[in-house]
Amino acid sequence: MSDSTPYRKFAGERVTPAPTPLAKSDLSTSESLTSAEAAAKDLSAVPVPANEPERLAALRALDILDSPPETAYDEIAVLAAQICGCPIGYISFIDDDRSWLKAKYGFPPHRADAPRAAAVCSTTICGAEMFVVPDMTQDSRFDRIGVVVDEPHCRFYCGVPLITDEGYALGALCVLDFEPRRLTFEQTEALRRLSREVLTLLELRRRRIGHNQTIAELEPPREDAAAGQTARAEELLDNLLPRAVAEELKRDGRVQPRYVRSATVLLADFQGFTLLSEQAEPAALIGLLDEYFSAFDDIMAHHRLEKIKTIGDAYMAVGGVPETGLLHPIDAALAALEMQATVSRMKSRGDASRLPSLELRIGIHTGPVISGVVGNRRFTFDIWGDAVNIASFMEAQCLPGRINVSDTVAGHAKALFELEPRGPVEAKHDRTHEMFFLNRLKPEFSSDQAGQQPNESFAAKYDRLTGRSSSMQDLSSP
Repeated sequence: MSDSTPYRKFAGERVTPAPTPLAKSDLSTSESLTSAEAAAKDLSAVPVPANEPERLAALRALDILDSPPETAYDEIAVLAAQICGCPIGYISFIDDDRSWLKAKYGFPPHRADAPRAAAVCSTTICGAEMFVVPDMTQDSRFDRIGVVVDEPHCRFYCGVPLITDEGYALGALCVLDFEPRRLTFEQTEALRRLSREVLTLLELRRRRIGHNQTIAELEPPREDAAAGQTARAEELLDNLLPRAVAEELKRDGRVQPRYVRSATVLLADFQGFTLLSEQAEPAALIGLLDEYFSAFDDIMAHHRLEKIKTIGDAYMAVGGVPETGLLHPIDAALAALEMQATVSRMKSRGDASRLPSLELRIGIHTGPVISGVVGNRRFTFDIWGDAVNIASFMEAQCLPGRINVSDTVAGHAKALFELEPRGPVEAKHDRTHEMFFLNRLKPEFSSDQAGQQPNESFAAKYDRLTGRSSSMQDLSSP
């Protein structure tokens, strides 16, 4: 499409419009400005859809602007980038004065939004078809916007407008590359299909909001006399169950079992604990376990894992349940290294207790699980599935003081951690599992000699994969 293509508004357009010529951005009139920031301040230069007031109302009705990250959107951004062979993928929503990123992959973590005049997506939402700029440095509308002149210095852009059934273009699913290029037919079709998945998520969000509003209108007001007792009960429930699960139980009176397509299960136990329990004084033994497990609880919370339960000397936790994310295998690997470091520290000062030193075995596997709450008197949040069995097998086949991971975890961790292949190990029912010892962080990603503490390079890599900003305090030992 040439830069001379005029922009047409369709007066009163309320349904999905026919393919609409895209606007010629008035940004070209700002050629005398010398910075992208100056161009971004001129909101009058932004092309605007004909149904802009109604479009903004539809966007704000979804209450999605500035909402927390959600895995479903994050995964679509990752898929868009990977399918198109681009280093950056993102989902943006266009507010009246800014482009806000709901999901991002490959972008610097601090980039959450941009002025509307500095966003190519502002032009994308003015049409009904995919908008492609092979080389933004050669297009006067975009050659001085932030992503071109500043980091990450992008040149190629492709975006698909996210148009609702009512005809409102709320934002765009986009990919960027550092070099000029074009997509294949198959890549563009895949990008269109992914954009429809985003619209499905938005429709589900709209229905959920409507459902919650209906429930709120029907819910009778609480009596003041019962408010104190309810608050105390809710506080106790929050201590027993994960926050999201507790909220669902308080809201609905029950917790719906959920199938989680990808979760990371961590199982650990102490070598020789059974013999120790026969020889040690009970009070000293319980005190020792409490010290270990309390430290493990802090480690799980620090690395966004959820403690499930302890059985004797065994400790079980999970990542990706109930709060989902993309990098729970990495979080579990970091937690496992920190658990082993904690046990080593406690062993070095354990002589005064006159108890034999304990060595920890850890097994980790990533796979699908079912989560839910069982019981009606003493609620217990638990997980089930073959992934739990495989994690247990990893732990049973582990050597004392080591971390044993499955090939699934190894696939996620190999870029950041040093792995030691163990080959296939036979399990029940004629099944074999590839195993790896996870030894340490790679030297280039470690801030200590033992390879247990991540450095700034690790944090940058982690942020690039998640599209979120993590400080070293978030990733290192508390």
